[in-house]
Amino acid sequence: MTITLHGIPNCDTVKKARIWLESRDVAYAFRDYKKVPPSAAELKGWTSESGWESLLNKAGTTFKKLPDGDKVDIDEAKAIALMVAHPSVIKRPVVTGAGPLLVGFKPENWASRFG
Repeated sequence: MTITLHGIPNCDTVKKARIWLESRDVAYAFRDYKKVPPSAAELKGWTSESGWESLLNKAGTTFKKLPDGDKVDIDEAKAIALMVAHPSVIKRPVVTGAGPLLVGFKPENWASRFG
C-alpha cells in the first residue's frame, strides 16, 4: 500500500502532517497539487468518498478571493470545477492509500489510522 499525502508544501497544516508522519516512521509519497493537480475524475472519486463539503476549503484565502458568483449555489459539480480551476481551494492535506480518504489533519484521527 502506497500512502500519498496531497497538499501544498508551504501550508502550515501540511508541514505539521508531514512532521507527524515522519516522527512515526510512516512512509509516504508527497504530491504537490499546485504542480500536479488532481483531475476532475480523481476529485469526483474523493467527493464520493468524503463529500465535496469536506474537500472544499471555504475558509481559505483563495476561496475568499473568488468572484461572488463562484461562491454561491455550490453543488458537487461546481465544487469539483472550482477545485480543478483553483487547486488551492482543496482542503489540506488529503491522504490516499491508507484506507478511507483522510481530509485535513487531526492527530487524534490519524493516530487511529496509523497506529
